[in-house]
Amino acid sequence: VQLQASGGGLVQAGGSLRLSCAVSGSTFSINAIGWYRQAPGKQRELVATISNTGSTIYEDSVKGRFTISRGGAKNTVYLQMNSLKPEDTAVYYCNAHASDSKSIYDYWGQGTQVTVSS
Repeated sequence: VQLQASGGGLVQAGGSLRLSCAVSGSTFSINAIGWYRQAPGKQRELVATISNTGSTIYEDSVKGRFTISRGGAKNTVYLQMNSLKPEDTAVYYCNAHASDSKSIYDYWGQGTQVTVSS
C-alpha cells in the first residue's frame, strides 16, 4: 500500500485548506484511512479517520471544523479543514490501517506541512 499526501500550505487563521491522500496498491486489505498530525515537540495524534463503511471519528479539537471524506473511487481520502487556528499548525500524515489473516499493518504517507498564521 502506498499513500501520497498533498495539499498543505500556509494559510491565515480562519482560512481553509483541503488535504488529499491518494492510496494505491493492495487496497483490498485496508480497514480505515486516517489523518494524523505532529507539531514540533509533540507526539503524533489522530485528527480524523474514516472506515470502509464510512464511519468517521474526529479528535475533539477539530470537530465541527474538519471533515474527512473519500473520493468517488474510494482511492482518495480528503481532509477539508475550515476555520483553521494557529494550533492546527503541524505536519499532517495520512495513514492506512490494514489487516489480513496473519497480522495488522499501518502504512504512512510522507507528510504535508500545514502552517496557520495568526
